[in-house]
Amino acid sequence: MPENGGVRAVKSASRAVDLLEVLAARGDRPARLRELAEELQVPRSSMYALLQTLVERGWVRTDATGSLYGIGIRALLTGTSYLDSDPRVRLARPYLAEASETLGETIHLARLDRGDVVYLATKESHEYPRTLNRVGRRLPAHAGALGKALLAERPDSALPLPEGPLRAFTANTHTARASLLADLAEVRRRGYAVDREESVTGIVGFGFALRYGSPATDAVSCSVPAGRLTTEHEQRIVAVMREIRERIESAGPVAAGGTTPDWR
Repeated sequence: MPENGGVRAVKSASRAVDLLEVLAARGDRPARLRELAEELQVPRSSMYALLQTLVERGWVRTDATGSLYGIGIRALLTGTSYLDSDPRVRLARPYLAEASETLGETIHLARLDRGDVVYLATKESHEYPRTLNRVGRRLPAHAGALGKALLAERPDSALPLPEGPLRAFTANTHTARASLLADLAEVRRRGYAVDREESVTGIVGFGFALRYGSPATDAVSCSVPAGRLTTEHEQRIVAVMREIRERIESAGPVAAGGTTPDWR
């Protein structure tokens, strides 16, 4: 059983968390008992008992037949609490709104979580239909501007990347480690990341790491439909987003008085 700081993991707690993560990753695709038992390599009887406990507590929901399972409403309430209690998210929101108003584009805040970025806040443009990047969405870090901006803050030897080929989302996604590393070297030189239709066809992104921690865990980005992007508009986006990054960093993530924890 894995250990952390000399404390052995609690098997039942680990199993419950693994189950919730599997259900969350499935999105709108409910799972059957057999599927969950096989994926987590747990006896069906044990999985059934765990599911019933979590259904009773609201962490898992089931259909009228009791044969399909999905993530429950308690997960939403917990996730909302995470966003409401995070000082960095509260700090960034007005700056995201200001950047979106100034540029007429969609602005995101995301955080690195192992090999993915998780979207924490989004201010949508009113000038074109919404993008796919909603709050709570996960995207492998190699595939977009936010993730590449954060990966570039780390040495190549410490990148949280999977073994083997990287997942492709479009024809432009980096799927080879060597190609990604060359791009990250350019990100470090340039000071920000560019995603030219690497995660979503038709969308270009510009990502900027927020360096109020080392290495940076948060980043902001501007997403633009490729058809709207001119050389002049790109230059303006970079200038505005650089200023927004500096202002967020200068404002500081911890509330006055030092009473807010510095979360890891």
